Amino acid sequence: MVFKRRDRRSVWRATAGFFWPEGGWTRAAKYVQHRVTRLPDPPHRIARGIFAGVLVTFSPFFGLHFVLAALIAKILRGNIIASLLATFVGNPLTFLAIAASSLQTGHFLLGTGRNVLEESDLSLAEKFSGAAGDLKHNFLAIFTHEKAHWDQLALFYHDVFQPYMIGGIIMGLIAGLVAYYFSLPIIMVYQKRRQAKLKAKWIALKQKAAVEDAKASHRETPPR
Repeated sequence: MVFKRRDRRSVWRATAGFFWPEGGWTRAAKYVQHRVTRLPDPPHRIARGIFAGVLVTFSPFFGLHFVLAALIAKILRGNIIASLLATFVGNPLTFLAIAASSLQTGHFLLGTGRNVLEESDLSLAEKFSGAAGDLKHNFLAIFTHEKAHWDQLALFYHDVFQPYMIGGIIMGLIAGLVAYYFSLPIIMVYQKRRQAKLKAKWIALKQKAAVEDAKASHRETPPR
């Protein structure tokens, strides 16, 4: 399995590893690059998978990025493993920039005139909290006589989710295309070099085997 660990980590270690992987983010990025370039698939399929993975990191569907990346990669006939690895672009170091760019682009396209960078974090956190509160209340209202509340959910949809979704599609397509055209030639060069090394190694082994066979046949040939 590609993502299976030999040692099982505790919940605390797994949570801490999400924000700061063992060895740091540089080592984690090199590991992802190593896994992607060594995938046994044509370069264009791997690049399509990378496009799918980068695209979904700009979507507001947190928790479903793996599923969406695999689905889009399958539709595009790309490499699914590459799409899952490419979701690494969305990490605690980049989520803030991704969210801000997606929200700002969405508000610009919708013509709301909002500036996300000038909006306080507390205001955005209050919208998330209010939407979560409405969800909880409406769920409990199913089993009681309370009326459902939709005000905070509507506010969250219009101010956060809708612009994030629209802006995320645009920014995700741009970032995904950049990742596709950037990664494709790199993967092609890497695979050609790797194939050349494997071919040279195979030729050297054949030559060594031929020399050993010649020596063996010479020893077995009786003198006249």
